[in-house]
Amino acid sequence: MKARVAIRYRPGVLDPEARAIEKALANLGFTGVRGVARTRIIELELEAADREAAEAEVRRMSEELLANPVIETYSVTIADR
Repeated sequence: MKARVAIRYRPGVLDPEARAIEKALANLGFTGVRGVARTRIIELELEAADREAAEAEVRRMSEELLANPVIETYSVTIADR
C-alpha cells in the first residue's frame, strides 16, 4: 500500500517560507495572492495487512517522527498500490 502524509503548520504558527513566497509573488506583480501556506508531503510504501492497519501505523509514524504535534497538523491518505 502507499501512504501520503501532508504536514502543515497549525493556524497561527508563523510560516516563514510561505511569507517569503507571498512577498516574492507580490514583487513579481501577483498582488492578489493572500494566505500562502506551505505543505510538506511525505510518501511511503508499506507492507500492511489492511488499510486500517496501514493508517494506524502511518499515524503513529507521524506523531512520533514525521510531524511536530506542537506546531504542525497532518493528514494521512492510504491508497492501494
